[in-house]
Amino acid sequence: MASSMRSLFSDHSRYVESFRRFLNTSTEHQCMQEFMDKKLPGIIARIGDRKSEIKILSIGGGAGEIDLQILSKVQAQYSGIHINNEVVEPSAEQIAKYKELVAKSSNLKNIKFAWHNETASEYQNRMIEKKELQKWDFIHMVQVLYYVKDIPATLKFFHSLLATNAKILIIIVSGTSSWGKLWKKYGSRLPRDDLCLYITSTDLTQMLDKMGLQYECYDFLSTMDISDCFIDGNENGDLLLDFLTETCHFNTTAPGDLRAEIVKDLQEPEFSVKKDGKVLFNNNLSFIVVEA
Repeated sequence: MASSMRSLFSDHSRYVESFRRFLNTSTEHQCMQEFMDKKLPGIIARIGDRKSEIKILSIGGGAGEIDLQILSKVQAQYSGIHINNEVVEPSAEQIAKYKELVAKSSNLKNIKFAWHNETASEYQNRMIEKKELQKWDFIHMVQVLYYVKDIPATLKFFHSLLATNAKILIIIVSGTSSWGKLWKKYGSRLPRDDLCLYITSTDLTQMLDKMGLQYECYDFLSTMDISDCFIDGNENGDLLLDFLTETCHFNTTAPGDLRAEIVKDLQEPEFSVKKDGKVLFNNNLSFIVVEA
């Protein structure tokens, strides 16, 4: 591996910008919205039964867009019930955006917010030390398990915090997406970072089976328009390639043969479909609901 290649996570501002470009060119959030509309009401139908307050824990709540969609579904199901929504998020920048979003939203009556600027593991350690293991009615982890060192231990801990009828919702890239194929084929030749694990829903459901936990898994289709990745000198394409390979400035630092192989593969049917002149990378998502 060329020594000049480094992980995208080593440059926070470039990571944030490449992630923003990913959201702009993918149907990631639309896919999540579709799940919220079609499946979430049925999933949360009993979490607040005979309760005067619903406690929700968001692990990796980001800037809050998905959290507020979830909260609106809970509000619709349990009109007038008080909701206590706590957020664990390691990025202070994202928390600031989340707070701005809450301040701008007018329909959050009966919801109390609290933010914790820490990782899932830091939250877990803090709770264990305090011996304050509060029970929750709904815990969600949206695209967060890639950043957890010991996934089974983390799942076991958060599962132990579930109240009666409670559930955990995990959103993660699907085993049917092209992410797993890309990681499998090229992971060993790209800069690895301790911060991030290559994991899909296939790995996660195997872990849940091993742990004997009950769950349902729903797959929803999603794509990412990567057409700009094949235009030399295109800034958007460069940032998307960084996001795909988790490599900072991939286009200028990767060895020529590796770059050529990846750019060729990304256009192959195994990874993408060509439609209306666009190259659409398979970004399918899995929504895994774990029972108490």
